Amino acid sequence: MISQCVSAVDKHDQELKRHGTAAFPMACYLDDLSISDVPWHWHEELEVAVVIEGAAAVTIGSETFTVGKGDGFFVNSGVLHDCKRAEAGGCVFHSIVFHPRLVGGSLESVFYLKYVLPVVGNKSLEGIHLRWEEDWQRRMLENVERAWQTCASEPEDFEIVARGQLAQLLANLSRHLPAVDAAPNARMVRNWERVKQMLQFIHRNYAEELTSADIATSACVSESECLRCFRATLGTTPIRYLREYRVQAAARRLADTQEPVALVAVECGFQDVSYFTKTFREIMGSTPRAYRIAQG
Repeated sequence: MISQCVSAVDKHDQELKRHGTAAFPMACYLDDLSISDVPWHWHEELEVAVVIEGAAAVTIGSETFTVGKGDGFFVNSGVLHDCKRAEAGGCVFHSIVFHPRLVGGSLESVFYLKYVLPVVGNKSLEGIHLRWEEDWQRRMLENVERAWQTCASEPEDFEIVARGQLAQLLANLSRHLPAVDAAPNARMVRNWERVKQMLQFIHRNYAEELTSADIATSACVSESECLRCFRATLGTTPIRYLREYRVQAAARRLADTQEPVALVAVECGFQDVSYFTKTFREIMGSTPRAYRIAQG
């Protein structure tokens, strides 16, 4: 379902809206700036867009540019950005917001190491004004539009097609980064190794009561360093990752067993069943009971 992306942010300007689900962390939007501008915000996901009508004044980090019809923009993970009308007639654009793990998968995968990490780990890459006349950028714009149109029509395999288009987009982008930025540097590799340790700890102990301090200790780092590593490598926080991992584990148990929902909640680290139901619905798009019924 395509909708207008209405941004609500917290006191740190982080967007509160969830884009897609844990199972398919991607969402498509039809943004009409004659209805409202897009205020300053940032999110853990990557964002790409193509202008369909009019022109927009887009600010990504420290750079502002005007994006006309047929052109677009890319916003890296964690970068502040906004979008306003550049002319009286307004502006309409197709946008896609997707989490890096949609393309990258696990940290050990070649997809993450070769195509995702060089992009999300490159803090000098805040965003790009994508221009149609530039061959490699035109291919990115075409990827965006194909993925968007596929999600709008929702054929049976739309998730695979959309994911493939975004994978091609990131592969194209990673090839055109400056060589010095494209290769993971020592700090990126260190972040990755630390996060791997912390993920292994979470995967072994997710059913227990865990704090960010527990997770940090598993890799012998401070809580602030733990948070920085997660944001730099996965584009999320350790507690949010833990919560989503618990929900994914619960979804598997709901589909594979007839255990009571309350027992599934406790066995997956949720001591409060109402909180489990609320969190499960936020991430999976349905209640635990409805999800079990849908899985047959």
